Amino acid sequence: MHILLTRPLEDSREMILRFKSLGHQVSHLPLISIYKINYEKINFSDYGGIIFTSANAVKFLDLDKLNKNIKCFCVGETTEKKARSVGFQNTFTADGNVLNLKELILRYYDLKSRQLLYISGEIISYDLDQKLSKEGYSIKRIINYRVNHNQKFDEKFIKDLKMNMPDMVYIYSQNSASSFLNFIKTYQSENLWMNTNLMCIGEKTSSILNEIKWKKIFLFNPGEEEFLLYKI
Repeated sequence: MHILLTRPLEDSREMILRFKSLGHQVSHLPLISIYKINYEKINFSDYGGIIFTSANAVKFLDLDKLNKNIKCFCVGETTEKKARSVGFQNTFTADGNVLNLKELILRYYDLKSRQLLYISGEIISYDLDQKLSKEGYSIKRIINYRVNHNQKFDEKFIKDLKMNMPDMVYIYSQNSASSFLNFIKTYQSENLWMNTNLMCIGEKTSSILNEIKWKKIFLFNPGEEEFLLYKI
């Protein structure tokens, strides 16, 4: 099976090796690049809980003066895995759904506790901080990374891809979906994806690519990529 992965190489390397070990052909088309941005100095002692809606938010946060026993709320297993890898002990995960993350916080974080700290990228699909504020929480959002859309791709790679279209393509965010749609239109390949299965995280992500005709569209959570191979 020919599989197209679209995350940055750092996030795709393990999966590339895993899929290849299973005998699959893997192509890699990084649609976005992720950069740390400067953010205001944080006095971590002001906060009783911390929220991450992506592993990148964990990656780009200076954690030297943060108590790793703080309640740490993560949107999904990948983010929780990253949080635990840098020392967080008291983690809660919402299985990849921001709405579930909100409910998790409502359930396990007391309104009377100290302020919540929400670390995120520049663009978010759901205003979690505003929703929690309406529930009575005191919350501070800090933006510590930015996503750039890749515009230039290797012409030989594009030619080879058109000659051997993938059976599956994985898209992990609305940003990536927008970049992928632009890629498809730029290289005039709208009619080449009819036999490709589109794997997306969430309906909002898949909806961006609905104008392209796919064989099938599947929704998945991080960690389910290999399982999806057996649904095709």
